[in-house]
Amino acid sequence: MRPNMQQLPSFTSLDELVACFDTRDMGEYEEDLPEAHFDVELRRKTHLVAIDEETNNRLTEIAEQERTPAEPLVNSWLKEKISRYPKQT
Repeated sequence: MRPNMQQLPSFTSLDELVACFDTRDMGEYEEDLPEAHFDVELRRKTHLVAIDEETNNRLTEIAEQERTPAEPLVNSWLKEKISRYPKQT
């Protein structure tokens, strides 16, 4: 153990652990912590497009009828419409 490292205390509950690290730096216990492996999922960018009130109201009605959020509904409609146009090279 390096001189500035402390030994990780034992906890009897998750609440105790959370309370402990509300006031401490986990870096002080670096050598006692297990190595972590995890996957990172990068999110795609979001692009906003303005639509008029009447279109938005109708979109909301249709989304409710389809029991789906408006965003994936609009995305599928746009993809369908765009796929009808040939790609330019």
